[in-house]
Amino acid sequence: MRGYFAIGVERISKPMNMGSLMRSAHAFGASFFFAVAPEAGIRETRHSDTADSGKHLPFYLYENIGELALPRGCALVGVELTDDAVDLPSFHHPSAAAYIFGPERGSLSEAARSRCAHMVKIPTKFCVNVGVAGAIVMYDRLLSRGGFARRPLNPRADGEALPPHVRGAQRIRRPRPGDAESS
Repeated sequence: MRGYFAIGVERISKPMNMGSLMRSAHAFGASFFFAVAPEAGIRETRHSDTADSGKHLPFYLYENIGELALPRGCALVGVELTDDAVDLPSFHHPSAAAYIFGPERGSLSEAARSRCAHMVKIPTKFCVNVGVAGAIVMYDRLLSRGGFARRPLNPRADGEALPPHVRGAQRIRRPRPGDAESS
């Protein structure tokens, strides 16, 4: 799968939820994890992060949303149950994305929402646990971008196999004038 994604939280207050989200981010192949002004003690996440994701996944901590630094071209995607957010099943995930989740008993701050290039919502009747919400978003990204075989229409039918990958002819790329490699 091309591209990358990151998972982050803003003002999270429960270390077990943060640990669960970190573990899921590691399992789904996130490139990094970040936290903005967390209330949770970082060390306490080890009780729910049984994969010890901090040793395998870069972790960035920011005091406020203004400090949040993302790679160039990375779209910040807010996940929030609001009327104006796009339903997750209808959302086209950017190839480079950082998903940010708000606190358990609140919403993303106005400053965070204003930084988001996209706002998505999981179409549920009420908010779900932040760890569950993160896993749903990552699974949806995996399904929509992952290159899996289509599901059969009949539940008793065998799945359709993916066609073999076909590589094109060799392309030789030359540096463009002004590129660092051409000097």
